[in-house]
Amino acid sequence: MVTPSPRSDFDDLLEANRSYAKGFALGGFDGVARAGVAVVTCMDSRIQPLKMLGLKHGDAKIFRNPGGRITDAALEAIVLGVHLLNVSRVLIVPHTRCAMTKMSENELREKISEVSGQDAWWQHFHVVPDQRAALVEDVHRVTSHPLVQGRVQVGGFLYDVDTGLLEQLV
Repeated sequence: MVTPSPRSDFDDLLEANRSYAKGFALGGFDGVARAGVAVVTCMDSRIQPLKMLGLKHGDAKIFRNPGGRITDAALEAIVLGVHLLNVSRVLIVPHTRCAMTKMSENELREKISEVSGQDAWWQHFHVVPDQRAALVEDVHRVTSHPLVQGRVQVGGFLYDVDTGLLEQLV
């Protein structure tokens, strides 16, 4: 167990948070998606989900993971969004030049094992060998889910990290 030091490794972020909180005017939101939108996208820092869609705080539910895949956790978020949080449209948005498309599952396990010094062959990383095929599969996973089916519009899009443009593929 790591014992926290008197000086935290997070002090810079906590200081930035205190500055942010001084002008915070977003309290009181009830958590519903005002624009009825949910976005599942990659954790890549080049993606700004609200800005890329012209939305603002409170308009959408955002779920991020490596590759922007529809995992079990993403499906759970979508089900909750649809039934409790005003979601009527779901955008699934992977992106160009994604690290999850660069290696096979085994190559990634090998790399993580090498870098960490520990066996990572048991870890699943949801690599994406074919983004278009994965997007078709992910849209189908959402549209065929019994708690979502027929209740929302679902689209599959590819975000170009070099132009900022979305292209609807599904």
